[in-house]
Amino acid sequence: MELYWILLFSSVCPLAWGQGVYAPANAQIVHSGAACNVKDDNISERIYTIKEGDTLVLQCIVKGHPRPQVRWTKTAGSASEKFQETSIYNETLRIKGILRVQGGRYYCKADNGVGVAAIKSIRVDVQYLDTPVLTVHQTISDVRGNYYLEKTVFLRCTVNSNPPARFIWKRGNMLIEQSKDNGVDIYEPLYTQGETKVLKLKNLRPKDFADYICQVSVRNVCNIEDKSVTFRLTNATTPPMIRLSVNDTVVVDPGQDVLLTCEVTAGFPFPTVIWSRNPGPLPLSAQVRGATLILRAVTPADAGFYNCSAVNNVGNPARKNANLVVRTMSNLTFQITPDSNKDSETIQMGRDLKLSCHVDAIPQDKVNYTWYKNGAPVFNSVSLILLRSDPEMAPGTSSLEIVDMKFRDLATYSCVANFPGSTVPELRVDVNISQNSVSPPVLSVPSGGQVVNVREGGIAELVCLIVDGKPRPPILWSRTEKDLLMPSGRPVEETADGRLRLKNVSRDMMGAYRCQTAPYNGLNIKRREAQVQLNVQYPPILDPVFQDVRSRYQMVTLRCTVLRSNPPRLTDIRWYRNGDFIRMPMPDLKETPEFKFKLEPNNNGSYECRVTNPAGTSTCTFNVTAQPYNAEFYFDTPNPVRILKGNNYSYNLQWTQRDPEAADRIIGYWINVRKNKQSLQSKHINLKGREPEKGVLLSHTISDLRIPLSYEVRLAPITTYSTGDYISRIIQYSEPYTYPRPSDHVCGFEDERICGFSQDRSDDFDWTRQNHQTQNPKRSSNTGPDTDRSGTKEGYYMYIEASQPRVQGDKARLLSPLFNVTSVRGPKGSGRVPYCVSFYNHMKGKHIGTLNVLLRVRSIASVDSVIWTKSGHQGPDWKKACFDISPSGPFQIIFEGIRGPNFEGDIAIDDVSITIGKCKQENTVASAGKTVLIGGSHSLPLASWLTFGLSCFLSLLYR
Repeated sequence: MELYWILLFSSVCPLAWGQGVYAPANAQIVHSGAACNVKDDNISERIYTIKEGDTLVLQCIVKGHPRPQVRWTKTAGSASEKFQETSIYNETLRIKGILRVQGGRYYCKADNGVGVAAIKSIRVDVQYLDTPVLTVHQTISDVRGNYYLEKTVFLRCTVNSNPPARFIWKRGNMLIEQSKDNGVDIYEPLYTQGETKVLKLKNLRPKDFADYICQVSVRNVCNIEDKSVTFRLTNATTPPMIRLSVNDTVVVDPGQDVLLTCEVTAGFPFPTVIWSRNPGPLPLSAQVRGATLILRAVTPADAGFYNCSAVNNVGNPARKNANLVVRTMSNLTFQITPDSNKDSETIQMGRDLKLSCHVDAIPQDKVNYTWYKNGAPVFNSVSLILLRSDPEMAPGTSSLEIVDMKFRDLATYSCVANFPGSTVPELRVDVNISQNSVSPPVLSVPSGGQVVNVREGGIAELVCLIVDGKPRPPILWSRTEKDLLMPSGRPVEETADGRLRLKNVSRDMMGAYRCQTAPYNGLNIKRREAQVQLNVQYPPILDPVFQDVRSRYQMVTLRCTVLRSNPPRLTDIRWYRNGDFIRMPMPDLKETPEFKFKLEPNNNGSYECRVTNPAGTSTCTFNVTAQPYNAEFYFDTPNPVRILKGNNYSYNLQWTQRDPEAADRIIGYWINVRKNKQSLQSKHINLKGREPEKGVLLSHTISDLRIPLSYEVRLAPITTYSTGDYISRIIQYSEPYTYPRPSDHVCGFEDERICGFSQDRSDDFDWTRQNHQTQNPKRSSNTGPDTDRSGTKEGYYMYIEASQPRVQGDKARLLSPLFNVTSVRGPKGSGRVPYCVSFYNHMKGKHIGTLNVLLRVRSIASVDSVIWTKSGHQGPDWKKACFDISPSGPFQIIFEGIRGPNFEGDIAIDDVSITIGKCKQENTVASAGKTVLIGGSHSLPLASWLTFGLSCFLSLLYR
């Protein structure tokens, strides 16, 4: 199902001929299509109601020249929530399977750079009804024995809906009414906003043990059916209780299988067990078998909290969770800290020295550190102090303090980290402590490496080397500007050898880079640092990159401006015409490149200015020609279609000329009309000495176009010397909307908008729009029309398909737009205005059912009344019907087709009109196409009626 909403922007004042440039004007909303409901709120804003899951279609039709750009945005209430921002013009914004969160206020903004932008909004209300949830609760008190030894029970029914749902409670199949049963209370809890109803069972009685039904309804809004939920209340009903087979925290090695069992210990009805994980969903390898969750060969990615919930809608769900920890260990580092109290940066005898060891591990507090000296385990002593967790270091760091260092303390120390009893491999780091093995690092940038030049897109290497010092720590790279990240997206990059390699260098990488010694895997002292400047070279950035230059045959100046260049020094400037080098004196490289020449018929073409610096060459391109600019079609012509004799129509084509004085004088236009890429009309439009003016509309009427065909129109300006480029557009036969007042137009259903008619959402099936070319080739030839009423294969009509799955009695209803008649006055002495309803019908087939025409008058309650009806086979021809109505207020006409006893029962309608005034007898001549009106004073369009006079007269007698 698709629902259409049209936002129509119309001009504030009439368009003066020749004023071809104007801004998008104020907006008027026009509705087309079948919504659940469309109404105005207190601030005159349209409210569009749609069922969740249906397709919403919003169309913004805007007037303005030049052609405006349309942008759709959406807000929900007062909270800004951008829905979509695209530049579309008269395009349809389509939301398939609309969700409730997509309801809100939609804005259409049209702007063409002239004047103030036009804005219009519509509020979309998404209707839905979820399946209700029924839970059972008891009064809070001491419970001994079974759950329902208590006297009071609460059945709580909750549902999400829009609009608010109506609740109905039943015991078995009997409606529960509070006024007729003193043992119950039905009420709405506070702060639930109509989403919850509670059935309170007081002083529980034997008859209260039964099946309870909570039924919710939104009163068939948008054809949303009622929903219900059932709960059986017994004296054995109890809330769920569960027990986990593991402790709160489970620590395992990678590759192990993990089984988590959630044992249900109580609950009736028997609870449903649900496993979930936080954060994220369950692993793809997870298997749930009943109440057991099986994780095969776990990895660190599987770690997290696993939650077990047991639900039976009695009381609150029972919940337990277990934290799964998968052991990991990596990146073992060390630090050598000289005596910090003495501000020392070297190892000195008689002073303290600290060796620290840290590993990244999960769980960090389960890591065991073991220290060795020359391969022998180290134990606490007066001179060697072991710290399991050093408070001065990062959490999880173990340290060995050497007090008052002696020559005997010079040795190789080893730190080993492991998980006791785990299969995770242990990690080990060795630190050699001697007077020659430890010295502060010296950081240096190689000569010539302080500035690194690289061309954009190339590879750069930034180098910071430790030229002295033991042990040599890693080098950390970062940007000197604190808000800038490294090209990798991280704030810091570690390099083992001090060489930072950058690929595909771009100009945004240019700047200063800081290199620092890492505080680990070396001496823990003041960090050494240096800087390297990265200079990215790129070819000149020029303006314009491309320019279309139109000129008369006179002097032309082409200018190519250098906006930026790195390096800024230019090395060459050359001009080319159509790829050939133009010989000229060497231009001044410090001046803006410029080329002057006189445009002649033989030097039109493509001109290039190629500007070079040491990083490369860039080009300005100029397309220089004396050809005129192309025309610009005007799309806002009011009522461009005129109906002609013989089922033809004409089209009033309008356009403006872009910058008409740029090239030689325009003397005319070539116009070409094509169908299926075959030329049907080709004509020269002579301006007869009148020169086009900027922004002034030009027009030409294209005749003899066939209803309802579409055509491609191509248009090109002509000068004395050349013809400009062709522009192309599609022109279509369209039938205007008759909303909000009837008109003298005949609706032949020739375009998809079907003149604002819509399908009734409460019927059994829909009317179908069809023509001869879209018919099913396997259809029955014994029913339904072969062509539309005019006899053309392209013409459309509306029909009902009687084949399966349709059954006898199925109804299809087609609704006209709502016609507002409050502003129309009736004849003297009458308060009601007469209207003439006319249409053609086709009822061929031995199983034809019934075609009814109903009048729906809108008032406090809408009333439908049958005003025309016909049943059974009526012959193979289209028949005309017309009759008068005098509605008392705003009204709609409804065409109701009812399926007969079998499949040969297709019914069709075509050429519907609803006009002000009584039906009049006219003299008509029936032709092969549409009927031509040859007499009478009624202001109907030509070629819009078939066999009007006699058939209308007979229809009136029949009534």
